[in-house]
Amino acid sequence: MTDLVRMLRSLVWLALFGAIYQELKKPPAERTWHGKVLGVVPYDFRVPDWRRLRDAYWDPSTDRVWSEHVFGVGWAVNIPVAVRRLNAGATQYLDVSRRRASSAEPIPLPRPSGERPVS
Repeated sequence: MTDLVRMLRSLVWLALFGAIYQELKKPPAERTWHGKVLGVVPYDFRVPDWRRLRDAYWDPSTDRVWSEHVFGVGWAVNIPVAVRRLNAGATQYLDVSRRRASSAEPIPLPRPSGERPVS
């Protein structure tokens, strides 16, 4: 197992235990079992319902790829937005590939730093 996978697994476990600790240190009447660990990583230990499942995994009306997880710790992938972004990236790649193939001249690629394009 690579070091990156071990580190990610450790971070997930830390977030899980952090979420549980965060809820258990509250008085029982104030426990909601959903929130964010350190104000960043979302968690939700409530029983999922169809509305929350749909909002997390299928919300084409938004531009967010990542939404809060329905159950557990972390984020969910908003499938229609992810597909839309992958499609846009693939279309852009194919357009550039076609232009490069049909052109005798190399197409200059923009540089992020604002320098002259590289041919």
